[in-house]
Amino acid sequence: MLDDRMDSLDTPGEPVTVHAPAGTIIGRRTGRVLRFLGIPYAEAPTGARRFAPQRVPLFATTTVPEPSIPGDDVLNLGIVAPAADDDRLPFPVLVWIHGGAFLAGSPASPWYDGRAFARDGVVCVTVGYRLGVDGFAPLDDVLPNLGLRDLLLALDWVQENIAAFGGDPDRVTVAGQSAGGAAVLALLSSPAGSGRFHRAVSLSGGIFDVGTDAARDVLERLGHRLGVPPTRIGFGSRTVEQLQQGVIDLRNERGKGDRLALVPCVGDDILPVPIPDGLTVHGHGVPVLLGATGDEFDSGVGPEATAAARAAGTRVTDTLFRSACARTAAARRQAIAGTWLYSFEWPSPVLGGAAHCVDIPFFFDVLDAPGVPQALGPNPPAELATLMHADLVGFVRGQEPAWARATGGLGDPAREYGRPGAALAADTTGVFDPVVRAVSQAAEGC
Repeated sequence: MLDDRMDSLDTPGEPVTVHAPAGTIIGRRTGRVLRFLGIPYAEAPTGARRFAPQRVPLFATTTVPEPSIPGDDVLNLGIVAPAADDDRLPFPVLVWIHGGAFLAGSPASPWYDGRAFARDGVVCVTVGYRLGVDGFAPLDDVLPNLGLRDLLLALDWVQENIAAFGGDPDRVTVAGQSAGGAAVLALLSSPAGSGRFHRAVSLSGGIFDVGTDAARDVLERLGHRLGVPPTRIGFGSRTVEQLQQGVIDLRNERGKGDRLALVPCVGDDILPVPIPDGLTVHGHGVPVLLGATGDEFDSGVGPEATAAARAAGTRVTDTLFRSACARTAAARRQAIAGTWLYSFEWPSPVLGGAAHCVDIPFFFDVLDAPGVPQALGPNPPAELATLMHADLVGFVRGQEPAWARATGGLGDPAREYGRPGAALAADTTGVFDPVVRAVSQAAEGC
């Protein structure tokens, strides 16, 4: 049944009913846009199901507005679709995975509202999944990677039910940003991802995986801080909020590296090998679009300092995010399907650069969403949003991007969006060369 708590826009509309294999689902129609929100794709992970297969905010402030939805029903999804009488049926489907370092974030952000996709004939699905300890702690008596298993289950739900909403189960694109983009790369590299989606998009998605020993070292320290053993029973005796606060305290105490320990874990049926190795084997029939912002977490340092740091290819932006683009393209050199790169270069006047997250409102074409002026200033270029959104819609529809494919080497082509002094979208080469050189030099030094 519809749960209106996730409707961040609080848009009035007439009731509409869909009869899907999962049951009867009631939504709302506003004009030619249908909204079905708070749909459970699995039982709430509480009690005995808490660590079974089937949040305090991480940061005091975030670029993306992240409304917190009360309750334990995190395994929900929302659907924004074109009206069923649209003559473009069936519609391609975009399944969106939110970011938040695998510890935080919300699928209910107004920046993820799919109304522009519905306008353009795409069904947009936003997914919630387990985070932090509940989603990614490798405990002895718990299946690993529960967060990824949640996402796979949501993709199965889409395959089985999306036709009832006008969606085409044979044209599903999985997409995400930051940790969501990293989850896309993890699913692309996984044998379990085969057949569940047909295209993939990763925005600022690093390659984040961890070995069991490293993750358990963090869990030992977390258990000590909370006064419980690092087991299913021990952590299960604490609320999600208490666990989240404990992780935040560890991060503040020992540095940001700890927050990257609760990420996809290598060594199970979902990720039998590290993500880069999996990318060389799996997902080769899936076209991939991926990229990063120009400055990610290194904005606000001034033009001259930015230029020098970019040339070195060793910023956090490069090592965590931009290098993942080149590494993914290189791993997919033998892929049948293509890999295409983009770089978002428009500098936010508020954040002092092309910072992490600022490309999202452009790709979603929601520059009027709450929180956008605070991150992008009063007049972000609407024509850039129109262009970027059209590129993404075209990819989701099955079109090949207009620029050349990438292979992960020097001089790789990429589409640059919003570089000052250039066209809104300029096809270029070499924008990822600094990180390619840095990765090659690091490999030679090993």
